Amino acid sequence: MFLLKEKISTQIEVKKSKFIATLAPFKDFESLNKALRDPKAAHVVWAYRYLNEFGQIVENSSDDGEPKGSSAPALLRALRGAELVDTCSLVVRYFGGIKLGIGGLARAYGASVNEAIKSAKDMGVLEFFEKKESLKVFVPFALISRCEHFAKTKNINFNQDFSPLGCDFSFSINHSQKAELIKFCATLNISLKFRIPK
Repeated sequence: MFLLKEKISTQIEVKKSKFIATLAPFKDFESLNKALRDPKAAHVVWAYRYLNEFGQIVENSSDDGEPKGSSAPALLRALRGAELVDTCSLVVRYFGGIKLGIGGLARAYGASVNEAIKSAKDMGVLEFFEKKESLKVFVPFALISRCEHFAKTKNINFNQDFSPLGCDFSFSINHSQKAELIKFCATLNISLKFRIPK
């Protein structure tokens, strides 16, 4: 699976209708759905896929007034085919005066999203998705520098929250990093607190 690091927009024209496809991280979906609404646009068709807190893929889509099932499923198929998660796709259609029919709509919407996906690949804004888990560790002051050194050498992302007794380290780690962190904490006699995976 892959994630999109930044927003991408592309445009195609099919029988005088313009299709402007925008791919973006899922967190931007609501704001983009509002921002892309244009009184001159005939439709804003959208689809998204994201991982919920249980690691399940959640999908949703809307044909936004196009014939039911003619447009949004093509967007979802493109997102699935590219194995994208935590990603949304919105396609704004400006009607060019020629009706495309249900098959033509499906092809045009699918082609517009696939063009955006191709651009994302060409620009290098797709990254491999790796399921991460959040762990929290309380570290006394005497061990903070050892813990920081360990995390930096193992390329583990962390945040720190200092208190009068020491520091809470919050780690975002993959499966192999988790095993190393557990082993490291055991050598220092530090206990881990597990959080909901993300």
